[in-house]
Amino acid sequence: MSILIIKPGLFATVQDSGRFGYQRHGVVVGGSADPAAARAANILVGNDENMALLELTWAGAELEAERDYVVAICGGNMEPLLDGEVCPMWRPFLMRAGSRLLFRKAISGYRSYVAIAGGIDVPLVLDSRSTYARAGIGGFQGRALMAGDRLRALPLDEGTRGERLMAQLHSGGFATTWHAGHFAAVSRDITVVRAMEGAHFGMLKEASRRLLLDSVFRVGVQSDRMGCRLEGERLELDGSQELLSEAVTAGTVQLPSGGKPIVLLADRQTTGGYARILSVATVDIPVFAQLMPGAKLRFVLISHREAEELLLESERDFNLLKAAVGLKIREGVQVGL
Repeated sequence: MSILIIKPGLFATVQDSGRFGYQRHGVVVGGSADPAAARAANILVGNDENMALLELTWAGAELEAERDYVVAICGGNMEPLLDGEVCPMWRPFLMRAGSRLLFRKAISGYRSYVAIAGGIDVPLVLDSRSTYARAGIGGFQGRALMAGDRLRALPLDEGTRGERLMAQLHSGGFATTWHAGHFAAVSRDITVVRAMEGAHFGMLKEASRRLLLDSVFRVGVQSDRMGCRLEGERLELDGSQELLSEAVTAGTVQLPSGGKPIVLLADRQTTGGYARILSVATVDIPVFAQLMPGAKLRFVLISHREAEELLLESERDFNLLKAAVGLKIREGVQVGL
């Protein structure tokens, strides 16, 4: 028994936290474009936060459960409907056998994450279940999902958080009253992204440095999981110094010869020879997964110390979420919910 893909929507894949340890061989890390939303969804259903789940893009996906599942939806709000009724986000709920989950068009954000208690059961490839469609590896047959595909979930062992949560929801109703909505991204007319100076920030012409930090950029239509292409004022380097190809990471902001910045994301290459003008703070990398084409943003400089403090604060929040979910599940079992 499984989850049947009725419609995959714009672009649906199986993802986890990524494929680490193979970049020296030219293998990209990949994984969820919005790791924060993916982690929250997994935690809410009692999974390890790195387990495989569904990543949906913008609109149109429809899923059918062929047995009962505990599910959580986090990330972009595509106005999900369960059997025609509004479905809760950022909290675990019971999806019964025969139920259909429909995702309409995103009203905020761009990607949604659907976690299933137990995690999606697809083969491990280089220690990860994430899909890297360009190379045809990982996920479900190395590709984006299509209508008619069936995804199995790993079994729930007795006594695990997922198994206890399943029992709680069967006894107590459709969904829990507790949620993790404070992790949801806040929609703004202009998103502010915090970043540090990159290795080649000083190579920008003085006017371009001002433009980089004072201008409002738009997300280009050619943006994808590999990188977010920004439209706006053309930026220029001071001189024609040729750069060596060096390692890049998620959040590296490159400046190609055309003068339009590219923010590297989950499916980024392992090395690059363009100027690295900024490095996005780790806590703000998920922002780019939720910006649809045409969205506006601007950069603000922070120090490495500030970026580190923000990351530590974020990790404390995730640790609190894990502890709170565990407590809620235990309380539910103890009072016979």
